Amino acid sequence: MEKGETMVSFRHVSMQFPGVLANDDVSLDIRQGEVFALVGENGAGKSTLMNILYGMNKPTGGEVYIKGQKMTEFSPKAAIARGVGMVHQHFMLVPSFTVAQNIMLNNEPRRGIFYDFKAANDTVNRLVAEYGLQVRPEDRVEDISVGLQQRVEILKTLHRGADVLILDEPTAVLTPQETEELFAVIRRIVAERHMTIIIITHKLYEVMEISDRVGVMRQGKLVGVRNTAEVNERILASMMVGKEVLLDALERVDDHDETVAIEVENLQVRDSRGLMAVNGLSLRVQRGEVLGIAGIEGNGQSELIEAITGMRPIHGGTVKIQGHDIRGLSPGQIRALGLAHVPEDRLSTGVSAKADITDNLIVGKEKRPEFSLKRVHMKRRSIRRYAEEIFRKFDIRGAGVDTLTGDLSGGNMQKVVVAREFSFDTPVLIISQPTRGVDIGAMDFIHQQIIAKRNASCAILLVSADLDELYRLSDRMVTIYEGRITGEFLPDSIEKTEISYYMTGGGSRKEAAR
Repeated sequence: MEKGETMVSFRHVSMQFPGVLANDDVSLDIRQGEVFALVGENGAGKSTLMNILYGMNKPTGGEVYIKGQKMTEFSPKAAIARGVGMVHQHFMLVPSFTVAQNIMLNNEPRRGIFYDFKAANDTVNRLVAEYGLQVRPEDRVEDISVGLQQRVEILKTLHRGADVLILDEPTAVLTPQETEELFAVIRRIVAERHMTIIIITHKLYEVMEISDRVGVMRQGKLVGVRNTAEVNERILASMMVGKEVLLDALERVDDHDETVAIEVENLQVRDSRGLMAVNGLSLRVQRGEVLGIAGIEGNGQSELIEAITGMRPIHGGTVKIQGHDIRGLSPGQIRALGLAHVPEDRLSTGVSAKADITDNLIVGKEKRPEFSLKRVHMKRRSIRRYAEEIFRKFDIRGAGVDTLTGDLSGGNMQKVVVAREFSFDTPVLIISQPTRGVDIGAMDFIHQQIIAKRNASCAILLVSADLDELYRLSDRMVTIYEGRITGEFLPDSIEKTEISYYMTGGGSRKEAAR
């Protein structure tokens, strides 16, 4: 096919789930050799439409064409055979397998009856050289960063010969540097191979940077398709929500009592491989402030948070919550000291996907007298009323509180986690990646809730891969590199381009130039 010809066509496509019309009469053409961005709020139908293209859902109405041929079988296997690949927001890798084993899965090279590890590794090295996505084929997936895991997913899809590559929230797990590398790869394969790239995203500034055209969805409908060069972020945001969108100013109250609520001294923590991930780190967070941690993913942030919350043992040093040494305490005992925690991976540690919204919202409160009789018999009516109140307050989008949490979009799943943890009246709040995969309206709401907690004298330790988020929310910021603090700043005292030098261990730009 020639560049610019129609590669994918949706014709009056609808997708009805019980109680939800996820896609409503969508007609859309996507061209060969373009980067097409699909944007919209959580629950707008973006992922559902792309899941149809990838064969994971069969539409209840309408038709889909790939390269002019009508899709009659809806399955990932059939989609892959037609040249469609998809990298999901939550990766589908085998953690115990190596990078090469994951990439070659279902297409394993053999030497006689035995798996040919050398041939697999050689194939991956050729893919790495061809596409510029650096990974080591012999590494186990469970031992590499989330950003590297995404590269494995993309290489796996490219190895299968995809002509159409769907990326669902591709930069949600990436640092700014990794995002630039990914965009460079996208530009290269579009220019050299005329591939069609479809990006599902919430980050409008990235839409403006990487896409040729953008489609906007709202409440299941496609409300418009625009050439990216002819719009701006404000226009797209307004199309997404149906009205003009401006991020509300964050109102800060600066009369906190300066009591140190989180104290970390010379902390040492090992990672899952036994290597020292946090090495002599010290920090303090006062009540009524937000301390932001900026760093490239994989530099000890996760292990730091896991140690503070009791999810990983402390190898050396001390951590105190409200003056209490937490070493040797369980996560439950640490929470009882007055700590709430929004984890970085909502799917594995934030929610129970197989439980409904109500059960997820009540976790940690189920033994309170208002919700149980003698801590044994559950008061289901009271629990449901509470869940419905929180459901409305945090604007969780779903069919209702009986909806299985695993059936929610990623952003709404995040709202469930935030709603539960913010509803605890605790003096200490540990937050990792609070708005990863969350739409612009929900992001502003979560930011407002974080500052409200801060204004209520909560001590907040915030880890985010989004520098804009850290600059907006933090009272102070520290940079972390290889498990050590490399700098401390007030957000208005340093530019983002300058802070990146501290994030890579090089010190300031002036020091790096010496």
